[in-house]
Amino acid sequence: MPRAAQGRYVEGVSTAVIRTDGLTKRFPRVTALDQLTVEVRPGVVGLVGSNGAGKSTLIKILLGLAPATSGRGEVLGLDVATRGSEIRERVGYMPEHDCLPPDVSATEFVVHMARMAGLPATAARERTADTLRHVGLYEERYRPMGGYSTGMKQRVKLAQALVHDPKLVLLDEPTNGLDPAGRDEMLALIRRVHSDFGISVLVTTHLLGELERTCDHLVVIDGGKLLRSSSTASFTEATAVLAVEVTDFPEDHGREQPGAIGREPGAAVRERLAAAGVEAQPEGSHLLLVRLADESTYDTVRDTVAELGLGLVRLEQRRHRVAELFTDDSDDTRDTDDTHDAQHSSRGGTDDVAAS
Repeated sequence: MPRAAQGRYVEGVSTAVIRTDGLTKRFPRVTALDQLTVEVRPGVVGLVGSNGAGKSTLIKILLGLAPATSGRGEVLGLDVATRGSEIRERVGYMPEHDCLPPDVSATEFVVHMARMAGLPATAARERTADTLRHVGLYEERYRPMGGYSTGMKQRVKLAQALVHDPKLVLLDEPTNGLDPAGRDEMLALIRRVHSDFGISVLVTTHLLGELERTCDHLVVIDGGKLLRSSSTASFTEATAVLAVEVTDFPEDHGREQPGAIGREPGAAVRERLAAAGVEAQPEGSHLLLVRLADESTYDTVRDTVAELGLGLVRLEQRRHRVAELFTDDSDDTRDTDDTHDAQHSSRGGTDDVAAS
């Protein structure tokens, strides 16, 4: 994997690694892809959709493993209908399901895949050692894979997709079966595939949180149709809502303000803000979503909380979530998942939201 990094996904760059035009795939009872027209440029790109949205069907067509009913597709400038074998020589693929022979070591398996990709024997062994080191399996490379954990098996699948130094890798649900720590490690590996080696990545998943913090660009499909294709930053841009979390009242607060006994702190803050002309909606006893009119709203909230004798746990501007595309009601003030209200949610944490 010797190539130097090629940089991050840049809007406006015309060179596409994947391009489809009116791509359609019909089965007897369902249309898996419906006039899909999209362009994927170099970088780490997420293919987002609920189960059954058409993601796996699209990957099979892009690899030349299934024919489209109509429309056109290109991968690295090669027609998917006529040049599938050439595409598979230049592209790495990590399948969703387990496909590893249990009695074979990671080294044997990855060398075999490298040889199938056309590498000479010596180069295949050398590249296998380098790739297994990159994915963190060098010390375990001679163990039979039947004794590997789920995370180790996922790393072997990633290694075999990278061993022949492809220009593009297609990763189908690479974090399946992993715990939060394992998911974070896999996502870091995926980022490094592009940043360290300049290999473009198309990663599919129905877990949206991990894509928000890993990908430069997102392609969202639903029912086989393109729902949206744009930068991750545009999906998670700031909203006109503040997430405000406060502490409980101090124990002696009832003596200072007699009407405060038994009141929820969030409700008390809301009443004070309403009197000051600031709209707020409680989300539980300690969390409020406050409409951000202008910069003075920050001062009003801070002063109100202080006047009530409460502590301010956080005061942060909400960001949109990719998950809102899959809900009927995406009103700024109706997201009760306060772990994702903060600005850091687009690139931090381990929580994921299913698109289904």
